[in-house]
Amino acid sequence: MQEQLALHQESIYRKVTWRIMPLLLVCYIVAYLDRVNVGFAKLQMMQALGFSDVVYGLGAGIFFIGYFIFEVPSNIILHKVGARLWIGRIMISWGFLSAGMMLVSNETAFYIMRFLLGVAEAGFFPGIILYLTYWYPSQRRGRMTAMFMTGIPLAGVVGGPLSGYIMKSFDGISALAGWQWMFLLEGVPAILLGLIVILKMDDRISAATWLTEEERQLLEKNIAEDAEEKQDHSVLHVLTSGRVWLMAFIYFSFVMGLYGVSFWLPTIIKAMGVADPLEIGLLSAIPYGAATIAMLLIAKNADRLRERRWHVAIPAVVGAIGLLLSAHWADNTLLAMSALTLATACIITTLPLFWSLPTAFLAGTGAAAGIAMINSLGNLAGFASPYAVGWLKQASGTTSSGMMLLATSLILGAILTISVPAKLVNK
Repeated sequence: MQEQLALHQESIYRKVTWRIMPLLLVCYIVAYLDRVNVGFAKLQMMQALGFSDVVYGLGAGIFFIGYFIFEVPSNIILHKVGARLWIGRIMISWGFLSAGMMLVSNETAFYIMRFLLGVAEAGFFPGIILYLTYWYPSQRRGRMTAMFMTGIPLAGVVGGPLSGYIMKSFDGISALAGWQWMFLLEGVPAILLGLIVILKMDDRISAATWLTEEERQLLEKNIAEDAEEKQDHSVLHVLTSGRVWLMAFIYFSFVMGLYGVSFWLPTIIKAMGVADPLEIGLLSAIPYGAATIAMLLIAKNADRLRERRWHVAIPAVVGAIGLLLSAHWADNTLLAMSALTLATACIITTLPLFWSLPTAFLAGTGAAAGIAMINSLGNLAGFASPYAVGWLKQASGTTSSGMMLLATSLILGAILTISVPAKLVNK
C-alpha cells in the first residue's frame, strides 16, 4: 500500500514537473544569457568604443547595483500579486532593455543601461525560487532547483556558440556591428517569453486546472506538512536574522566564483591564443556542458541522501582548485581548458544546492523577503567580481591574480557552509 502511494505521488509530481519546469528553464536560459552576453560583446565592443578592462568590469558589475536595490521589494510584490503577472512583467521589461544595449556609444550610456537592466531583472531569480516552494516540499526541491538552474550552464552551451555566430556573421549588416546585432537578437526572446508566462503560468496549485481535485489536495497537503516544520517570521525579523545573513555571505562567496568565470571566460579563452569569435563561443560551451551534467547528478544524490552541506562545500573547494590550475596552465590550451571545465562545473553545481539551505527553514512572507535578501546581497558579488578581476588584470597584465581571488572566495564559502548546523538544513 505504501509503495503504491509513493508511486502515485511520483506520477503526480512528474506531471507537475513536465508542466511547469520547461517554461521556467527556458526563461532562465534567456535571462542568464541576456545578463552575461556582455562578456561576448566585450570581444568587439571594447575596441569599437575604446573601453578599458576597468570600464568593462565596472559596467558588467553595475548591473547588480540596480538588482540589489530592487530585489527585496520585487519579491514581496510577487508574493502578493502572483508569479504569473510579475515574472511576465520582469521578462518583458528586461527584454526591451537588453535589446537597447545595441545603442550604447560611450561609458556613461554603458553604465546606465547595465544599471537599468539590473533594475528590470530584479526579482526574477528569487521569485522562481519562491515559486518552487509553492509546488514542491523540501525533500524534492533540490532536484527541481537544480533542474531550473541548469539554465546557467545551458545558457553557456547555447549562448556561447550563438553569440559567437551572430557577432561573426552579422557584423556590418545594415551598418551595425556584430555586438549590436547580438544584443538585439538575444533581447527579443525575453519579450516573447514574458507574454507566454502571463498567458500560461499558474500562480498556485489551487489555480492549476490541469490537475484533478484529488491531485491538488494531495500536493497542497504535502506543502502544508512541509510548512509546519518552518516558522513564518515578519519581514523585519528575517532581514535582521543572523542565519539569513550567514546564508547571504555564503552565497556571495559562490557568486564571486560564478561571475568571475561567466564574464571573463571568453577573455580567458582568447588569452589562450584563440581569436575567432565563433571558436571562442564553441570552446566556452564545453565547461557549461560539463556543468549541466554535474549539477543534476550531484543534486539528485543530495536529495537521495538528504544531505546538503557537504554536497555544497566539496564542489566549491574542487572549483577553487580548478581555477588555480587554469591560471597555472595558462600557456597550455588543453590543460587550461580542462581546469576551467572542472572549475565551471563545480562552481555552478554549488548554486542550486545552496538554495536548499535557506528554503529548508524559511516560509511565507519571511521566505519571500529572506530569499530576495540572500540573493540580492549575494549578487553584489556580481558587481565586485568582474570589477576586481578587471582591475587585477589591468594592474598585473594577467588573469592569474583574479583567479586566485575567486578561488579564495570559494574556499571561504565552503568553510561557512560546513558551519551551518546539519539538523537545520538536512531535510
